[in-house]
Amino acid sequence: MIELILGKYNYWIYITLMMIGFYAMISKNNLIKKIIGMNIFQTAVFLFYISIGKVSGGTAPIVWDGAVRYENPLPHVLILTAIVVSVSTTAVAFALIIRINRAYGTIEEDRILEINRQGTGE
Repeated sequence: MIELILGKYNYWIYITLMMIGFYAMISKNNLIKKIIGMNIFQTAVFLFYISIGKVSGGTAPIVWDGAVRYENPLPHVLILTAIVVSVSTTAVAFALIIRINRAYGTIEEDRILEINRQGTGE
């Protein structure tokens, strides 16, 4: 049983990182902290996809006489694209947070909702 748990340590790392990121996104009121949580969650997904591309005893996907098993390069390529999308998403989120701060004078979610309620007369 212990071998099963220790043999899959990378999955425990992904789950831990995902839960840390998810917790930060749902529990924090500060918008910057929510973005940091989102980035931690995305990093866990990246690590998961990169690790499933690893083949035990596999070589680079280059044809040569000594190669018997090849590693799949597709997860690595997809993650490179995902990293670019992640950085872009983070940049847009920070730009939106700057606009929200200018409009409301705060980046605390509770305060923003309170200001909106007061403005609509609810």
